[in-house]
Amino acid sequence: MGKIVIVPITRIEGHLKIECLVENGIIKEARSSGMLFRGFEIILRGRDPRDAQIITQRICGVCNVCHAMASTFNLDSAFGLADKIPDNGRIMRNLAAGLHVVQDHILHFYHLAALDYVDVTKVAKYEGSDADLNSIKAFIGRGELGPFVPRYEGDYRLPDDVDRAAVSHYVKALEIRRKGHEAVAMLTGRIPHTASIVPGGMAEVPTVDKIASILWRLNELRSFVDNVYLPDVLAVAGVYSDYFQIGAGCQNLLAYGAYDLEGKNPDYTRRQRLFQQGTISADLKLQPLDLSKITEEVRHSWYESNTSKLHPSTGKTVPADEKSGAYSWLKAPRYGGRVYEVGPLAQMVTTYASGNPKVKSLVDSTLAHFKATPAALFSVLGRHAARALAAKYVADAMGEWLLQLKPGEPTFVPYELPEEAQGVGIIDAARGALGHWIEIKEKKIANYQCVVPTTWNASPRDDSGTPGAIEQALTGTRVKDEANPFEIVRIVRAFDPCIACAVHLITPKGNELGRFRIY
Repeated sequence: MGKIVIVPITRIEGHLKIECLVENGIIKEARSSGMLFRGFEIILRGRDPRDAQIITQRICGVCNVCHAMASTFNLDSAFGLADKIPDNGRIMRNLAAGLHVVQDHILHFYHLAALDYVDVTKVAKYEGSDADLNSIKAFIGRGELGPFVPRYEGDYRLPDDVDRAAVSHYVKALEIRRKGHEAVAMLTGRIPHTASIVPGGMAEVPTVDKIASILWRLNELRSFVDNVYLPDVLAVAGVYSDYFQIGAGCQNLLAYGAYDLEGKNPDYTRRQRLFQQGTISADLKLQPLDLSKITEEVRHSWYESNTSKLHPSTGKTVPADEKSGAYSWLKAPRYGGRVYEVGPLAQMVTTYASGNPKVKSLVDSTLAHFKATPAALFSVLGRHAARALAAKYVADAMGEWLLQLKPGEPTFVPYELPEEAQGVGIIDAARGALGHWIEIKEKKIANYQCVVPTTWNASPRDDSGTPGAIEQALTGTRVKDEANPFEIVRIVRAFDPCIACAVHLITPKGNELGRFRIY
């Protein structure tokens, strides 16, 4: 039995190590390891609670708006404000989060995942007049090939015309993402780390000029999603259709919901949201969300063993970097003791199962295009399709939200800092279910815990030895060429979890067989 070690997995967000034991070309066992200690929970202890939505945005340079939202929901809850946010504040928060997430989904497909399917080097032979393609051709001609190579070789199947269009869209996507960022900054004061998403609402006001400027940029994003992003995902899926049968994983999905459609219910698990809260499995029977079922287990994580199986509201972060049997800095979140996948697939499937007619139409028409059943959603391509459809669904909704803003009306409600309180804030971020929990004592943070999407998806084994979501998605996969393990990186990147470095192939005794720089 051989071992494939990829550390770190590149073109994902965060430092992730993947180890796979392979026998006769089949992955028999996989391990996912988070290689970076975060420690934000420790940094927050003893600070003013209002620092939380500023500091937690620094957890991630890509998901910053989502952390601002989860943290602010958390503080709203602790301060007794969750049902008092003015409609203007609620809608502006929805818009900031939605615009951020749409550009983030575009980032994931074009600048992180698509290079696993698109052969950019073909552009070196391009002889046409497309300015973007000639720009890439000139870039390649200068010998500056990163971030396109080095890479795995041998499985680029797109026809030349489809391939060239995707490369041109890679460049266009950079411009579209910039416009998404500009629209977010108009609402939040700055990007990437926002200044106006605050407890009580928004420290910004809507104006006619601002609404018009955001609407213009939103329409460009919507046009790109409808006319470029979705068609490109379908084109790639049509050529790589075998990836509808690869990477199914645990087939348990969990979603916190996102984008509040009303603000009078203080319970985030029951509040009406654009994306439905809940859990669901392969039978597509939606179950209500119960946050009390969440625990974090640490038997295989570098944390003290006596902190295992705690609910996040009482969770502890006590590093133990020399712990025997541990192999990750990620804890293992579990829901009712079971492994759950989070992300756009969970968002779309829970909302689909709730009977939402718009989402049912989007999902059913996509499945019909490929003559596929809902079972195909639990796959590498199912995750990519779900992400693109989620981008369209929220982008379309934002046009209506913008017109609901009322210039001159309040966006913020004042509050008093409580002496003691507890709170929780949950939202589906671009990469899935994101939860923040806080305990306040003597007007200071006594405890703060964040359970982030990649902790759910890339978790190590739990206390009972059950592999995490990505580990399960990898296990059983056939690897056609162990020197070019496309299957592994395509499965991992479909979860949207980092950065380029090196691949190591070693024998079970640890003898290195080869070393490759990859993308």
